[in-house]
Amino acid sequence: MIREEELKQIEGGSLTAAFLTAISRGINSIADLGRSLGSSIRRIQTGRFCR
Repeated sequence: MIREEELKQIEGGSLTAAFLTAISRGINSIADLGRSLGSSIRRIQTGRFCR
């Protein structure tokens, strides 16, 4: 059985799955935003607008 003193010494890992998932989603969101912005700029330059 683990004593209370030993339990207090246990430290968690620095990177968790939730943290890595949040970082991954953030990067994907920034990439999607860049693609959308690039497509918009390209449409404006070529004169092809959705009406």
